[in-house]
Amino acid sequence: MLKIGCHLSSSKGFLSMAETAAKINGNTFQFFTRNPRGGKAKALDQEDVDAYLKRAKELGIGPIVAHAPYTLNACGAEERVREFALETMADDLSRMEHLPGNYYNFHPGSHVKQGTETGICLIADTLNTVLKPGQRTTVLLETMAGKGSEVGGRFEELREILDRVELPDQMGVCLDTCHVWDAGYDIAGHLDEVLTEFDQVIGLHRLKAIHLNDSRNPLGARKDRHAKIGEGFIGAEALARVVRHPALRDLPFVLETPNELDGYEREIAFFRETCG
Repeated sequence: MLKIGCHLSSSKGFLSMAETAAKINGNTFQFFTRNPRGGKAKALDQEDVDAYLKRAKELGIGPIVAHAPYTLNACGAEERVREFALETMADDLSRMEHLPGNYYNFHPGSHVKQGTETGICLIADTLNTVLKPGQRTTVLLETMAGKGSEVGGRFEELREILDRVELPDQMGVCLDTCHVWDAGYDIAGHLDEVLTEFDQVIGLHRLKAIHLNDSRNPLGARKDRHAKIGEGFIGAEALARVVRHPALRDLPFVLETPNELDGYEREIAFFRETCG
């Protein structure tokens, strides 16, 4: 069965997110681990976690994706920025062990004029510090649009990070359709070729989740502006082909389109009707 959902607010807890996902016919979801602009995470409510785990099993929800805050930059030029990234990731991953078997996704970061190679090394160093043997959460590098000094706009950059990680089995990739399109990968006209390239460079076995977004920008714009499904340059039918693709269709798909719940519900309905 197609695993599809959207980004939900975690303010009312995990059980509430599960019920909200089910209400809009979703069976996965994504949430921020804390305020997307940074700060301390809300104290974990173990009763809520236990209730969620029971209800999610009943509803067939999962795996789910936790998203690190946008301010996390593991390859920032300033040491305090890198320390914040390390401390935040370590805390988030510790908390995620209460929800075993799920994903923790983060933007690799921006090297801020240090150079891509330096950025890659710093990101890998952070991962080698926070990843622990026996950890039950898979950490995902997100594909990026390549704007500014972002690391991760090319598949080769993600592969270089993965090659430097000492516990590679705890790592994976989340492919964002808007980001890869903006980075110059033509998933609308040449999806098979893009996936073949991903497989050759990174390996499709490392692809664990998909962010499903249209783009407000033409191919290769390197700007990263999400659009509602069918209202951007990628198009609804091309995104449906992504969901239907045999190499991808068993992955969890998370909508990050600029929507309220009713809009997410319509988009989920579209993909369920179109893709089964």
